[in-house]
Amino acid sequence: MNVLIVYAHPEPGSFNGALKDRAVAVLSEQGHEVQVSDLYALDWKTSLDASDIATPRLNPDYLNLPAEQENMSANGRSTLDVEQEQAKVLWCDLLIFQFPVWWFSMPAILKGWVDRTMTRGFAYASGEKYDSGKFKGRRAMLCITTGTAESLYQPDGIDGCMNHILWPIHNGIFRYLGFDVLPPFVAWMPGSVSLEVRNNYLAAYEIRLRVLPATQTLFFHPHEDYGSDQRLKPSVLARSGFQWNPRAGQCHDQAANDFTR
Repeated sequence: MNVLIVYAHPEPGSFNGALKDRAVAVLSEQGHEVQVSDLYALDWKTSLDASDIATPRLNPDYLNLPAEQENMSANGRSTLDVEQEQAKVLWCDLLIFQFPVWWFSMPAILKGWVDRTMTRGFAYASGEKYDSGKFKGRRAMLCITTGTAESLYQPDGIDGCMNHILWPIHNGIFRYLGFDVLPPFVAWMPGSVSLEVRNNYLAAYEIRLRVLPATQTLFFHPHEDYGSDQRLKPSVLARSGFQWNPRAGQCHDQAANDFTR
């Protein structure tokens, strides 16, 4: 298996760095090929703008990024840094995002990697999303750390359910592009716990990595569960992520909590 770890933390000695290093060691030991995109070490350009369009512009007077990206994919090449990352994405069977949760999401540098790497034409296009996504048959997962305790991320916690917080990444990036999504691995506030707890996190992540082939993926409703308006049909009870189906008489707190297939 080919594994790409996209790593987003500015401090090499961080616990995110330790999780990344453990993943490289464990996966390599199992015979998998591993590449790491260390975004801070790469000094990755975060913002998507006109400089990312490496082909002659369709419209030099108005920047329509999706149209320009699609034209670039069909008729030219991306900038060198993006082209190198896109080659890694095409190479991998498993994509892992390694990052600390900042402001209930990923660091800006990682969002910038998604914005600039997963371009229209390369990563998605009309009719090539979700069930028909370009990366169908490949898998993706998150390995993340938090700054606060697990209790805050429960359904009744002040920070909200972690499955809901991660929905924009799980569904809006991974599943949108066609990936099968593995359950996330979360290390809760490693900066505020004992060395023993941090070592336990590393051991638990190692176990997770060793059983990846047998790990059940998260459930997302297939295309046939949606009507022509792309809403769940009235007969379908929501079972995935942040969804619930009012037309099926389902309230938010009645939605299923089992997100695996």
